[in-house]
Amino acid sequence: MNSLKRIHAALHFQPHDRVPVIAQVFGHAAMLAGVDLKTYVQDGAVLAACQRDALAYYDYDAVFALMDTSVETEAVGSVLDYRTNAYPTVQAYVFAKHDDLAQLHLPDPQCDGRMPELLKAIRILRHAVGNEVLVVGCVLGPMTLVCQLMGLQEALYLAIDAPDQFIQLLDFATRVIIRFGVAQLEAGAHLPIIFDPASCPEVIPVAFFRELILPRLKTICSTFTQAGAICNWLHIAGRTTPILPFYPEAGVAIANFDFSVDPASAMQALPQTCLDGNLKPFAFVDASPAFIADEAQRLLQCFAQRGGFILSSGCEIPPEARPENITALVQAVRS
Repeated sequence: MNSLKRIHAALHFQPHDRVPVIAQVFGHAAMLAGVDLKTYVQDGAVLAACQRDALAYYDYDAVFALMDTSVETEAVGSVLDYRTNAYPTVQAYVFAKHDDLAQLHLPDPQCDGRMPELLKAIRILRHAVGNEVLVVGCVLGPMTLVCQLMGLQEALYLAIDAPDQFIQLLDFATRVIIRFGVAQLEAGAHLPIIFDPASCPEVIPVAFFRELILPRLKTICSTFTQAGAICNWLHIAGRTTPILPFYPEAGVAIANFDFSVDPASAMQALPQTCLDGNLKPFAFVDASPAFIADEAQRLLQCFAQRGGFILSSGCEIPPEARPENITALVQAVRS
């Protein structure tokens, strides 16, 4: 059974040869290859080569064409600060002055910012692994993209002080996400992960999520499904237990849950949804391989009777993670 079939089995709670394991290796692939992050997040060919090398080194079940959380906002017009061995940050937000929304540029994934480089990475990875290994692209979720267009604090103030304008910006973000995600599917991604940390209940109230974010996630997921995504994978870090029950309505088939969410609570909230998680990401930096192995075995035992599980970290494994700890995670499903 290859990786893609293994994940398909987990999605449908069907028998498989072993539990799938997806280490959320993004920038760590650059560190492993001795490549600086500044190059990795700007060159699709380099990103793809590093991801292929990491796949060969660790032998897990997915590769990621994922740069950072600023790809979309840069393509719209924000200015970034690139650093040698750290992810870029937004230096000047494109919507910082609450200008006329009509002036915002809807980016073309084929030519704007780094979007073409990410599409290049997807094409290379899909050509390399075919339908053997899951090829994962990435889009921001609507709340997170709004925050990346104007800043988190300003976005929250806008939602309170000018809700109509905030909703218009949310709809613009949704159009950006759909256009970029569909382009990734056309380039060969099996699915784009929807990364929306700003939708966590620690940032916005549950009612806010239900009324404003959920309908747009539903539109995004249904569009991706129509465009050929094998499923929809939603990644919201933090204490997401209060919003997990809304995921099926959005069309989510793989639900990431972070280390702060109890596995039993996640299973109770989503009894028929495939779950992935939830080792503490920084444990891969400062813990021992034995600790990682023990935590992984604990999770595997939690889900042994249920199925519908992908062993993973709760969020991105930090770039500076110890390789032996990632190896311990991957080997846990084979022991």
